[in-house]
Amino acid sequence: MNSRGKVRWGIAVILFIGILINYFDRTNMSIATAPIAKEYHLTSGQMGIVLSSFAWSYALLQIPIGVLLDKIGIKWLMRVGTIIWGVATLMTAVVSGLGLVILSRILLGAAEAPAFPSASKATGYWFPLRERGIASSTFDAAAKFSNVIGAPVVAFAVTQWGWRGGFWMTGILSLLYALIYWIWYRDPHEHPRLTAEERQYIEEGGAQQEGEAPGGTWRNLKFLLSTRKVWGLTLGFAAYGYSFYLFLTWLPGYLEKQMHMTILKSGIYVMIPWAVATVTDFLIGGVLVDALIRKGYNPSKVRKTLLVIGMLLGLAVGGAAFTNNPNVAIIFISIALGGLAFSAPIAWSIPALIAPKGTVGTVGSIMNFSNNVMGILAPIVTGYIAGGTGSFSIGFVVAAVVLLLGILSYLILLGPIEQIRTPYAQMNVQTGAVQSK
Repeated sequence: MNSRGKVRWGIAVILFIGILINYFDRTNMSIATAPIAKEYHLTSGQMGIVLSSFAWSYALLQIPIGVLLDKIGIKWLMRVGTIIWGVATLMTAVVSGLGLVILSRILLGAAEAPAFPSASKATGYWFPLRERGIASSTFDAAAKFSNVIGAPVVAFAVTQWGWRGGFWMTGILSLLYALIYWIWYRDPHEHPRLTAEERQYIEEGGAQQEGEAPGGTWRNLKFLLSTRKVWGLTLGFAAYGYSFYLFLTWLPGYLEKQMHMTILKSGIYVMIPWAVATVTDFLIGGVLVDALIRKGYNPSKVRKTLLVIGMLLGLAVGGAAFTNNPNVAIIFISIALGGLAFSAPIAWSIPALIAPKGTVGTVGSIMNFSNNVMGILAPIVTGYIAGGTGSFSIGFVVAAVVLLLGILSYLILLGPIEQIRTPYAQMNVQTGAVQSK
């Protein structure tokens, strides 16, 4: 390891910190549902709309952001985005009126839109295939771990200083991260501390090549949207996203409303399933995947098998629909989130494995677009179900049904996890051959 260098793992840490703080900015709203609803006299359905407002712009911009990532690169898009998302979080704390709060969340969603696709693209640049599982789980686990430490910390801030206090705290952290990213992130070709040995190790291990896609970005986008493999990944990940966003936005509200907990107690309970999710994300979605592949097992079968097993465990969300015991409910939710958590980094590693050269950002953004459409639907649907029935039970059953559809998509549409061949790459090869003659 020392002879090859460790610069790539420093990049992994930067990505981890970014997603961690990124999700602090999402957790703060879910923790503050009760005081915000009280201040603005909101029903559960109306609160669901507020909770989903972040995802409106986040989802809408995913595909354009993916195209921009492949066109202009990771560094500058993320530098600008991190500054804006810090400002947007602070805006939420200082504005008055529900309309301006929603506007701040929409701005936050737009600013954070590049975060996951750029992390996926960066791991494709920086890590060989044999380390891709751990690299992907490093940034994906941050989304879960942020709820382990963020939920109780934000709950404490809300309890001590009111709901706006949580936004002040996370806004300051976001601006500090913007400074860290600006100083330390570089792509491999321009990193001053990347040795020739480490670069060779990364490139010979199957890292994605930097550069724009042959055939142009828009032609590749149209081609990718016509491929069965991309749709299999996209629909499967959308199903994961429905349950993930249900838990992310409504789990504290569920514990407060249906289980009659205080904000602080719900913040402590919320830690449990997210802690389980953090562990399974890294150990199964990362360490186990890479270990099995190193032992010689078929990489496509390893990833796809564990991907589907994780989704099947996610069906435990349905079990929470049939209990009024908070401890039993948390066990079911922990099983569900634990399974979904280790399926997620596997899914996030797939764009860099199946995307043609120069299109990892585009494939990742198509996938994340569908995921975040569910980020809009899940809070609203669940909120109106809870408001109309007085219970979250039917909302949990709906999530289980959506997961079943996602499992079918992975099994039937995705196919082998291998690079897609584009007609444009073949055209370039032919053109080059003609020119060389």
